Amino acid sequence: MSDLHLRASELSPQQLAEACAAAMWSTDHASQNLGMKIEQVSPGHAILSMELTEKMANGHGNCHGGYLFTLGDSAFAFACNTYNQLTVAQHCSVTYLRPGRIGDRLTATAKEVTRQGRSGIYDISITNQSGELIAEFRGHSRTVKGTHLPE
Repeated sequence: MSDLHLRASELSPQQLAEACAAAMWSTDHASQNLGMKIEQVSPGHAILSMELTEKMANGHGNCHGGYLFTLGDSAFAFACNTYNQLTVAQHCSVTYLRPGRIGDRLTATAKEVTRQGRSGIYDISITNQSGELIAEFRGHSRTVKGTHLPE
């Protein structure tokens, strides 16, 4: 991701997605401090992972749902910001299907469903290391003024 010094118009779509992710990651202290890792990014897609630690446990000894939501939200953010337009969440929802267990390594896979005008819809599946589906997250995005890289 060494393309940060280039203008967005000089990059391929893949290079642009990676450069936008690098720009966002550099100041995303929330995702970094939760131990998230960007596994992959491409136009309209992102895969992030995170290990569930004891500090994330709820009163039932499972992962607190807020951390699952945050992992899904971070994957959503990296997927919808791959086009060099500042993009924020307009609406998000999550459906919890099974508990995340402390020690699990979760992976959130974000896929663009549609992007038209200033709006987009993204589906994010969160799975554990065994491939079991833990949660489904849907995010509605909205572009705002600004870019990650100079045009």
